[in-house]
Amino acid sequence: MKQLKFFLTASLIALSLTTQANLLFDITDGKFRPAGIANPRSMNDGEHYTLLTEGTTILRYSYKTGKAVDTLLHLPRVKNAPITEIKGYIMSPKESKILVYTNVEQRYRRSYTADYYIYDIKYKEFDALSASRPQENPLFSPDDRYIAFAHDNNLYIKKVDFKTDIRITKDGVKGKISNGIADWVYEEEFGSTRYYEWSPDSKLLAFLKFDEGKVKEFSFQRFTRPTVESELYPDSYLFKYPKAGETNSTVTAYVYDDFNKTTRAMKVLDSDTDTYIPRIKWTNDPDKLILYQLNRQQNKLDMLQANPRTGICKLLVRREDKAYVDYQEIDGTVFTKDNRFFYTLSDKDGYKHIYQYRMDGTMARQITKGNWEVTAFYGVDEAKGIVYYQSTEKSPLSRDVYSVDSKGRKTLLTDGKSFNQAKFSSNFNYYVLTSSSVTQPDQSSIYTNRGTKVREVETNAELSDQFARLSLPNKEFFSFKTSEGISLNGWMLKPTQFDASKKYPVLLVQYSGPGSQEVLNKWDIGWEYYLATKGYLIVSVDGRGTGGRGSEFMKCTYQQLGVLESRDQVETALYMGKLPYVDKQRIGIWGWSYGGSMTLWAMSTGQPVFKAGISVAPVTDWRFYNTAYTERFMRTPEENPTGYSTTSAVLQAEKLNGRLLIIHGTADDNVHVQNTYIYTHALVEAEKQFEMQIYTDKNHSITGAATRRHLYLRKVDFLERNL
Repeated sequence: MKQLKFFLTASLIALSLTTQANLLFDITDGKFRPAGIANPRSMNDGEHYTLLTEGTTILRYSYKTGKAVDTLLHLPRVKNAPITEIKGYIMSPKESKILVYTNVEQRYRRSYTADYYIYDIKYKEFDALSASRPQENPLFSPDDRYIAFAHDNNLYIKKVDFKTDIRITKDGVKGKISNGIADWVYEEEFGSTRYYEWSPDSKLLAFLKFDEGKVKEFSFQRFTRPTVESELYPDSYLFKYPKAGETNSTVTAYVYDDFNKTTRAMKVLDSDTDTYIPRIKWTNDPDKLILYQLNRQQNKLDMLQANPRTGICKLLVRREDKAYVDYQEIDGTVFTKDNRFFYTLSDKDGYKHIYQYRMDGTMARQITKGNWEVTAFYGVDEAKGIVYYQSTEKSPLSRDVYSVDSKGRKTLLTDGKSFNQAKFSSNFNYYVLTSSSVTQPDQSSIYTNRGTKVREVETNAELSDQFARLSLPNKEFFSFKTSEGISLNGWMLKPTQFDASKKYPVLLVQYSGPGSQEVLNKWDIGWEYYLATKGYLIVSVDGRGTGGRGSEFMKCTYQQLGVLESRDQVETALYMGKLPYVDKQRIGIWGWSYGGSMTLWAMSTGQPVFKAGISVAPVTDWRFYNTAYTERFMRTPEENPTGYSTTSAVLQAEKLNGRLLIIHGTADDNVHVQNTYIYTHALVEAEKQFEMQIYTDKNHSITGAATRRHLYLRKVDFLERNL
């Protein structure tokens, strides 16, 4: 009987361990990611939207009924179709044609090339975009008659009616000149890949030219992609990457006139070529092109109005800040159809809000106001004078959707206690609302603009039930004040079968980068839920520098990235250590990218509060990172030598306290593995022991199903041995 009891006990333990391991793999494999709805693209009438289904068919649906009312393209029925699968599509502005693409080849994080084909909906015929393949970032003209696209660093125009294309730039050379396509820094740090735009009358094409000639090259070896000549020798991947204080691309703006076959340079007001042009936009007047010019320090942003035919520019609005101007405010700019006003975002009163300006650059009125942030500007229903936006008004931990009319009357369109995102139809009659919380996966429904639910689209009910059956703990929100009197928000995930009379090890989970937020009331199932089954108490706290709480809170880390943030993580550890159910001798910290840097900084403050830490893909010295990001928050090494030295984990290596696991991918084009190699060299010189895990040919995200499983098992093993 004792033997049977022992066997049953051992079997239950083995089953429990297997279940726990399966839980980790389920998480890393994405089993608990909510099902989203395919991207609904509103049609011009605002009553219908399109969806790509099964990679072969594009259907038109009714917002009101949810039923498919028309088939715009079904590949199996098209005679002599040149492709068998659609990876993505672009509807033409007048909805007479569809650009579909296949054979996608990734370039950087956001950019890719592909083979594009034009499908004529009426005649049910395909035409290749160009014989010059592959193409990149095609853009229809407003009248559907032309398509601009890039190929091999040059710009082309497809004349759709005549089925011909012409090259409009000829100086494009990889690593030297790029026409219309962002260099590495612009793509990564200004979040855009295409820098060309059609005028509203379809006659002019504005574009940026990137001269990378003086930008220094970075390279790394790739070991699983050997050269053609031999499998014994790895190849080298080279690309232009300007590090902090180094030379950037010179960027100039041009306008191409297809009728006259001329290209004219725009004469920006600041003749200094060491500036950025993070966006170009046309107003609804073809004689008014908007250029945004940002100085190298990124504390002055000029909104310029350019005459596309003379190249002469004039200043409309200048934004200046004692720290930096957030370039993302540009993306909230909407020009009214009557060419009288534009709406834009600004944090000039200390919080990001919506403002209305006249077209001469004078402010008409402030649309939103309060000690909270507008986090998304959805647009303006001009016919009704109603503005739609998302904000943190209820709490920085949640997001809600509002409308405000021309008289300032505001309407809350969501529940006020979860994380909500909206996507509006073109006429603002409908919107798709996606909501979630820490206990509820994404739920998507279609609403009218009055907030009335039309129908549900996706409930993720099966996922919700499946996760509930695991009986895992829920995240609990809390806040505390630091010794400096700073109130910080956080969540904690207690161990399964939590017993307040016991003491548990704690792991801090954080990112901490400028404007980021980890403490949000939204569905996000990470490996911390697995760690809870292993007896860990997991905590996440957003320290100073993070978003959702106004400019002062976010920008106080200016020129000292890592100093205040690491202090707040240390304060979190000290706060947790005072709780009766926490073992203050067993507190750890981990993070990825900026969070990886934070792990190193927090373990090197001179306060030995962390027993162990895991740092993935960290920047270990800001001198190693790119110009646009680093200098936005730190200025250049020449301007801020003390700040760079103070925040260098490399220079603080001898202060490291606690056991460290550092992880990096060798093909990380964003945060180069150089950061880890230089830092660990400093640790060796300082006689500091550490563990290191290198992933061959993996980028900043360290992706791949097998790789992810290996990565998280490695981290779990480290914690079990050291925390």
